[in-house]
Amino acid sequence: MIDARKPTISARRLAIATVYGAAFLQGLTMVSFPASSAVLKEVHGLSDAQYGAIFLPQVALAIVGAVGGGALARRLGLKALLVATLAANGVSQLFLAGSVLVASAAAFAMVMAGTACLGLGFGIGGAPLNSYPPLFFPRHHHTAIVALHTLLGLGLAAGPLLVGEFVQRAAWAGFPLLLLVLALALTGVVARPAFPECDPGGTPEHGPAGELPLSSPVFWLFVLTAVLYAVAEGTFSNWVVIYLQEGQGLPAVVAALALSVFWGAIVAGRLLVSVLVLWIPARLVWLTLPILMIAAFLLLPYADNQLRGIGLFALAGLACSAFFPLTIGLAAERFPGHAAWVSAMMVGAVMAGVGLGSFAIGPLRQWLSFEQLYRLAALYPLGVIILALAVLRAGAKKRPGEPHAVSMTGPDAG
Repeated sequence: MIDARKPTISARRLAIATVYGAAFLQGLTMVSFPASSAVLKEVHGLSDAQYGAIFLPQVALAIVGAVGGGALARRLGLKALLVATLAANGVSQLFLAGSVLVASAAAFAMVMAGTACLGLGFGIGGAPLNSYPPLFFPRHHHTAIVALHTLLGLGLAAGPLLVGEFVQRAAWAGFPLLLLVLALALTGVVARPAFPECDPGGTPEHGPAGELPLSSPVFWLFVLTAVLYAVAEGTFSNWVVIYLQEGQGLPAVVAALALSVFWGAIVAGRLLVSVLVLWIPARLVWLTLPILMIAAFLLLPYADNQLRGIGLFALAGLACSAFFPLTIGLAAERFPGHAAWVSAMMVGAVMAGVGLGSFAIGPLRQWLSFEQLYRLAALYPLGVIILALAVLRAGAKKRPGEPHAVSMTGPDAG
């Protein structure tokens, strides 16, 4: 449903480049705090519980941003939300860089403010970043969404490597300041190209799709699936550096490399899936990935040397890779009249799960080792499989005459 006033080819290409560039920057900012975990703990003396707590504001504001962004998308437009996303990401990096200039107590509060801004930007960005790709490429919407998340994953993979370079040069604060400059630059570019907009005919309560997401059990199954998946991802991602350094005694450079490899494997997996779903039903990939997550959790306790540590987090990244973008695509396809709002809700759900998974390990570390926590965490993807099967079963039981059930039986489903 693209605006009839179509932009020129050059303007369209600039719009596409801007949206996908914003996704890359989103990845860089999202990993900025976990990649800086060793610096934050050393400079500010954060405990495990305090480090886990810095992600709580991120979760809360991501949910607020997702809920508000889904509604604002129809009032202000996707482009305005994209500008707000970039601005929030930039402010988050300003807080992160500024935390080294104040005393420890104030620094902790400043870091919390930074993760809050980051969560708000991520929540608000759910609507524009996940709605634009299908508008740009309507015939290959799943591939377009997975490709965008691939760029986001590339930012997540590149971030720890960049942090490592800045740390080695004793100029760590240069990393968040660089991201602030990039956010400002992209914000200026957004004002230039013409962007398509969603048809404003639907709302979260009423719309052309004929089904109300909030009253649909399938919608809530999607939400629970996203939350539980994200708990698993947060357990993997935000404790990589601390687990390998403190839990396994591996060098800091190896721990940072493992985090980059984790996100790099996510990028590689998304690239692979973006091609596979052109021929393979999306549901097959969607159901396979949690099985790999279970294997990764059960094997991570054996990451006691450099090779196994890096290799097992690569497996974890591959397992996580395309599950969330496929969830967004399938949910938006199930509720096509509310695509922007549903996409935003999925982002809020995944942020809630990531924050829960990141925070929970901190307090639990008082009683359980990392090895025990990882073994127990295998229950998360097992629950994901159960919920995903329930989603597919509900889709198969579509009522006669109900439009736009989830199509996952042929190439177009990818």
